[in-house]
Amino acid sequence: MKPDFIMKPEYGDVVKVYADEATYEGILMPRPEIFEKDHTIIKLDNGYGIGIDNKKIKKIEVIKKYEKKKEEKSKSIHKKGLPTVSILSFGGTISSKVDYRTGGVYAHYTAEDFIAMLPELENVANLRAEKVMGIMSEDMSPKDWQLMARSIAKELNENEVAGVVVTQGTDTLHFSTAAMSFFLRNLNKPVIFTAAQRSIDRGSSDAFSNLLCAVQAASKFDGAAVVTCLHGTTNDNYCILNRGTKVRKMHTSRRDAFRPINELPLAKVYEDGKIEILNPNYKKRNSQKVIVDDKFEHKTALVYVYPGMDPDVMDYYRKKKYKGVVIAATALGHVPTINPKYSLIKKIKELIDNGVPVVIATQTIYGRVHPYVYANLRKLSVELNCIFAEDMLPETAYIKLGWVLPQAKNIEEVKEMMLTSYAGEISERTDEKAFLY
Repeated sequence: MKPDFIMKPEYGDVVKVYADEATYEGILMPRPEIFEKDHTIIKLDNGYGIGIDNKKIKKIEVIKKYEKKKEEKSKSIHKKGLPTVSILSFGGTISSKVDYRTGGVYAHYTAEDFIAMLPELENVANLRAEKVMGIMSEDMSPKDWQLMARSIAKELNENEVAGVVVTQGTDTLHFSTAAMSFFLRNLNKPVIFTAAQRSIDRGSSDAFSNLLCAVQAASKFDGAAVVTCLHGTTNDNYCILNRGTKVRKMHTSRRDAFRPINELPLAKVYEDGKIEILNPNYKKRNSQKVIVDDKFEHKTALVYVYPGMDPDVMDYYRKKKYKGVVIAATALGHVPTINPKYSLIKKIKELIDNGVPVVIATQTIYGRVHPYVYANLRKLSVELNCIFAEDMLPETAYIKLGWVLPQAKNIEEVKEMMLTSYAGEISERTDEKAFLY
């Protein structure tokens, strides 16, 4: 049963709720996801929130409508001699604000908001900011990456823009950076992804340092590359620039969660603008026009193998007509092979016989797969023609395969493209200092 309304209430309104047992007055609040849907939430004058069963509510009366105060915006002044940096927001903690009356979080920042939050930015660059979308990063899809690529390319092709900063949630940040690394061709300026592990209302927030370093990097870094810019240590001493195809979130909550994989970071960036190059192997700034090449095969899968895995799992991808599968295999590229109950060999062969390329990456994250060291590996590489993805991360291999499939005419072309390094995703050799950097 839905309660009767004298006037349709909205979140933030002061309301009087007439229930069977009592009458309550307070501020109507959004319902947290963990609460049952058939409850109305209000915050009482004493600060406590209560949930009232809608079945017991007779009437809700609006006492006072909530009027959002117009925020005082600090005017950003265009300063001559400073570079222009574009900040594009796609959601995440770093670009969210809280409405403390309702408790709602929303992502909507202007250049003035960023400067108000971090006044130092005004002396680093002239900012232009746009909220492209507000989405939890775990809800992102290839369509969102395509919109992201087009939005970034538009800014990169503006002559006055020195670089682009992209903000989004951390959970799938390395998927987005890998996608942008392939989708954006003829890259001419730095694309700096940044985020926050801790919300901006916490004393331990990493948002301010990450954002400041990201804007410094966008304006001063000499590379034309997609990189992440996040804490290098748990302290606020510097951030590191990691290549978009060689980075991964390696901790759920640490401020220095994003680590380079199989190579050193490209650089350290300090809040004062100092940039210390650690790995000079990257493309330099140039005057090319960025082209968006964002076709992506949505029926691309990333499958982790594990002991005791039912081989019939692979039938799903064949029956659903997937166009390509990346297998995150163990160590050098192993999958269950010998025991007929668990062997994946037959199922992989069926996929490949149906024209579905199968790419082998490693679950170990560090190191590279090898197609010839053991007999079982030779069975995959020589007999079945699986594609061994060198030292690519499983997530990077998944993104790359999805990007390659619309361009390749057959499995051999897929293999040729997968084994060609387009965005530094394959290393010729691995620096021993890169392990657990």
